[in-house]
Amino acid sequence: MCGIWALFGSDECLSVQCLSAMKIAHRGPDAFRFENVNGYTNCCFGFHRLAVVDPLFGMQPIRLKKFPYLWLCYNGEIYNHEKLRHHFGFEYQTKVDGEILLHLYDKGGIEQTASLLDGVFAFILLDTANKKLFLGRDTYGVRPLFRAMTEDGFLAVCSEAKGLINLKHTMTPFLKVEPFLPGHYEVLDLKPNGKVVSVEMVKYHHCRDEPQHAVYDNVEKLFPGFEAETVKNNIRILFNNAVKKRLMTDRRIGCLLSGGLDSSLVAATLMKQLKEAHVQYPFQTFAIGMEDSPDLQAARKVANHIGSEHHEVLFNSEEGIQALDEVIFSLETYDITTVRASVGMYLVSKYIRKNTNSVVIFSGEGSDELTQGYIYFHKAPSAEQAEEESERLLRELYLFDVLRADRTTAAHGLELRVPFLDHRFTSYYLSLPPEMRIPKHGIEKHLLREAFEDTNLLPKEILWRPKEAFSDGITSEKNSWFKILQDFVEHQVDDTMMATAWEKFPFHTPKTKEAYYYRQIFERHYPGRANWLTHYWMPKWINATDPSARTLTHYKSAAKA
Repeated sequence: MCGIWALFGSDECLSVQCLSAMKIAHRGPDAFRFENVNGYTNCCFGFHRLAVVDPLFGMQPIRLKKFPYLWLCYNGEIYNHEKLRHHFGFEYQTKVDGEILLHLYDKGGIEQTASLLDGVFAFILLDTANKKLFLGRDTYGVRPLFRAMTEDGFLAVCSEAKGLINLKHTMTPFLKVEPFLPGHYEVLDLKPNGKVVSVEMVKYHHCRDEPQHAVYDNVEKLFPGFEAETVKNNIRILFNNAVKKRLMTDRRIGCLLSGGLDSSLVAATLMKQLKEAHVQYPFQTFAIGMEDSPDLQAARKVANHIGSEHHEVLFNSEEGIQALDEVIFSLETYDITTVRASVGMYLVSKYIRKNTNSVVIFSGEGSDELTQGYIYFHKAPSAEQAEEESERLLRELYLFDVLRADRTTAAHGLELRVPFLDHRFTSYYLSLPPEMRIPKHGIEKHLLREAFEDTNLLPKEILWRPKEAFSDGITSEKNSWFKILQDFVEHQVDDTMMATAWEKFPFHTPKTKEAYYYRQIFERHYPGRANWLTHYWMPKWINATDPSARTLTHYKSAAKA
């Protein structure tokens, strides 16, 4: 996890512009570099480093003697870089995983490069010999990337939008900042004056398609067919592989553990893999909640079962509410469910940074979208419609759960790893017949639970624990985080403010006092940027007025059972 920033064709003084790069310093607390591009006085790179691989030669932009005309700034991890290196016989100059991009580009161009990368990444690749610039982002947008481009060819790129909004440009006083779409790469021409022209935007991978890099994978051979035992075996093989490849780091590994199915499976599998790798340090797991929260109790059971060094982080309602301003600033969104769920993750990340030396943090993001884990999937009219919804959620992860997970951890200089979003695991799961993936017997994620039933990875009550919304599981049912927030905003936003909300916020007008409160904070930090959020996250197929799982009928009946 690092912070990348670059300008091409800037009309303003670079030494002034580069102050914007410092807005993302939290992403790379170990080192910073600012470098001009030879021959282009108005083009530059900025890089904040979190040293996770090759602490000696890992600074960026990466430049190699063999390719003096190539400049690479990237944020991410390429898990198959060694496999590709050996397969193609590339000679490395560093031990950095990202070096593979330069060799692949030299060998087969940008399309092959993007398609063969197994990992999470956002990159800026400059080829001054061929006057080309390339931007790219991983399939699910696990690593963030934003761009701002003007009509006269000034381009600014950054890991987070906050590093772009204060940039100056003569012809465009208000820069339009947009997220770079996941699963795409962009080709741009570099002009002699440092300005750029966009040539094409290419979608190189769809989540349903088996990735091209699968042919270079040494994962166990999968069994063909859709018989239940075959499928369950394949799920276990691919998930184990997804966790194993993500052990690639020189820093200490930890894991967020809510006691729900997803984070528990990740933690248990990770513990098994770390033992097999003979890692010397104790494996740390981290849970957060208020006293008597269901998450804390469940996480404790899992930690005892797997034998991790478990940390429980307690917070009260006042601390949660006080964090809202920092959280919304970090997130760059005002989506209701994202803000709610981010407070716990932000506070636990803060604890990890301050009290431990765990830096690479595993988490269970992506599973709910992939395996139809949200409670509203029980209401899906058909297996086919549930499949469509699952894929829509995966496409939009970069706006919601993946955004939350990246920003709350990156705010404290931690690197997030999400094995459920492994390319091979997701493409296989999405290839299964739709009726295999829907909730069964009133239980969501039934297939995933079944796959691990006889492994003794987890206690049975955890493996079959019903879905808890992260923002709700951290508190007790009697006084949920949802209710705490409603009580608080009731005194912050009055009825008069709500009556004129459409005048103050004509775009995405807040419908509730909570939404109004978050929007106020967002507009204070990012005035006029409300269009970064295309729509609020909301359950489907039910007449929901709030995204909290606690407001759904199925949740209430399950809680009483």
